[in-house]
Amino acid sequence: MTAATHETRNPRLVTLPSLPGLGGLYAKGVASSGRIAVTRSPVGRALPGPRDVVLPDVVYRVADVPTSGVTEHLTDYQRLVGERVCDTLPAGYLHVLAFPLATALMVRGDFPLPLLGLVHVSNAVSVHRPVQVGDVLEVRASAENLRAHRRGVQVDLVTEVSTGGELAYRGVSTYLAKGFGLLSGERAAEEVPREEFVPPLPTARWELGSGVGRAYGAISGDRNPIHTSVLGAKAFGFPRTIAHGMYTAARALAEVGAARGDAYDWTVEFEKPVLLPGTVQVAIHRVPDDGAHPGADAGFAYTGWNGKSGKRHFSGTVTPR
Repeated sequence: MTAATHETRNPRLVTLPSLPGLGGLYAKGVASSGRIAVTRSPVGRALPGPRDVVLPDVVYRVADVPTSGVTEHLTDYQRLVGERVCDTLPAGYLHVLAFPLATALMVRGDFPLPLLGLVHVSNAVSVHRPVQVGDVLEVRASAENLRAHRRGVQVDLVTEVSTGGELAYRGVSTYLAKGFGLLSGERAAEEVPREEFVPPLPTARWELGSGVGRAYGAISGDRNPIHTSVLGAKAFGFPRTIAHGMYTAARALAEVGAARGDAYDWTVEFEKPVLLPGTVQVAIHRVPDDGAHPGADAGFAYTGWNGKSGKRHFSGTVTPR
């Protein structure tokens, strides 16, 4: 099955009683990752059976998710990433809220890729309307668009948050599974070469301590050992722990601040990981008006990089809707 045919499916709606906890999901993910590793083809380029290259044909749903009791947790999140303390749930927090439901999909027995080792390469978020403390939410998650990549396969984990019957948030998290292939023989789309990165003048400098990964992990529930344990990070080839990509992206979003408005699009692409402790140079600037919409705010672009090596960590945009 190719990515194109996958898009025409009619997924089955599965309603869960509540949002799952990440702790139990990670334990399940370790087991499922081991199972996939054992059943991999010897050549390491294709999954062992046609059924294994098909994404789960389901949408997970949790209705009536209350937010009346999140104030303390929300405040801790806002202070950690630099958001203004208020009753509005920023896009990064909505990602944290919906992430366990997407993870529940990724640890299903019929999910073809291992949770351990998946590389988070990008995020694209649309906030259609603000979500406030006290709103009752419906959260959905699905896996879509399995496709070939020159280094393996990519998949999109899509989460949606609605309130009052209206879509408020939609997030698309793209992951790369290295070394996998599709039995369909689908070839990766030709990539457009990136321009050589020339660091701009920084507008901010972040000094990130060694405990940042543990702090964000405690709030987000994402306690992946590459973020919280030096030994865990070394097991995956990193010399030290690394910052969560969504922590750095959320911090950049927070620095844009109120200028993003109540409804906005927010993107991020991740490149070199941020080793902890570490220093990140950051530049945020307004995007020039392209002339198509005179007087309209074209939004902001942001970039984070290592000041010593000049290597880029992440880049993205924030655009008022």
